[in-house]
Amino acid sequence: MKRIKVIIVDDSLLFREVISRGISLEPSIEVVAKANDPFDARDKIIEFDPDVMICDVHMPKMDGIKFISKLMPQHPIPVIVVSTISNTVFDAMNAGAVDFVTKPDVQSARSVELFINELIEKVKVASTALISRAGNFNEKVQHTLGNHLNDYSKKVIAIGASTGGTEAIYSVLKAFPSKMPPIVIVQHIPPVFSRMFAERLNNSTNLNVKEAKNGDFLEDGQVLIAPGDRHMKIKRVGNRFKVECFEGEKVNGHCPSVDVLFESVAKEAGINAVGVILTGMGHDGAKGLFKMRKMGASTIGQDKNTSVVYGMPKVAFEIGAVEKQASLASIPQHVISVMRKENL
Repeated sequence: MKRIKVIIVDDSLLFREVISRGISLEPSIEVVAKANDPFDARDKIIEFDPDVMICDVHMPKMDGIKFISKLMPQHPIPVIVVSTISNTVFDAMNAGAVDFVTKPDVQSARSVELFINELIEKVKVASTALISRAGNFNEKVQHTLGNHLNDYSKKVIAIGASTGGTEAIYSVLKAFPSKMPPIVIVQHIPPVFSRMFAERLNNSTNLNVKEAKNGDFLEDGQVLIAPGDRHMKIKRVGNRFKVECFEGEKVNGHCPSVDVLFESVAKEAGINAVGVILTGMGHDGAKGLFKMRKMGASTIGQDKNTSVVYGMPKVAFEIGAVEKQASLASIPQHVISVMRKENL
């Protein structure tokens, strides 16, 4: 079995060793190099040709974000960022990282164990990432789509994503005008980061974006992001929809789960919905999107060439859940076209 070659870049000797010893317990992973700063890492990447890089954000000489942005054009490699809880992880994702993990409390054995288990799974996923395509996420749409839509009563847009999804979602929302039907989103993301992600989108798109709270009503021009530790459903209340956010067992290994959201949209909105499934590992969302299509909703799946990880969209496409497969850049226009057609 070919093992996944990993390089660890962190100025802390303690963290380098914690990570190295932890992930080396997984037979499919081999730590081939460790570096204490980006300059040391650059030379070792050339020497060892690793499959995945685990990189700290805050380092001397050059921070991790700048390093990633400089590294990608010369040596495209899947990068997992290890960071404290802060907005810098989204800067790292924008620079080209494929995923992130929050640093643990090294005084807590349980915290370190959970951290290592999560990191191992993300290394496996990252090793399959189409990193050469990730640059597409940084090619922001230069203009937004015009405000040419009419009545949105009872319309809902539901979006689901996982690995690579933060930048993919940003790319889609950035292209939308301020006048859009309500949008509900499940991104596989930890608690706290879901709120930060919503705030970041709110400040950089034409839409009103917020982390959903139980009981929030869906409003035109508004985007609700599922909390990182809650499932999210929509529920019809008269002529309106509201969201229900609740704790629950993981579905398809995730809470929040895309399937939970999509299945509720299929039931409550039916033909008046559009479902979009974006980049991500696994199959979460595929069955829910299929139910949406069966109920008459328009469904769109991201294509292989622009997906960082063509897992969720692939499964959805293969089971017949995807009505239209499209590149990331063209998805906003497809959503708008559906809305225009329905409003004729």
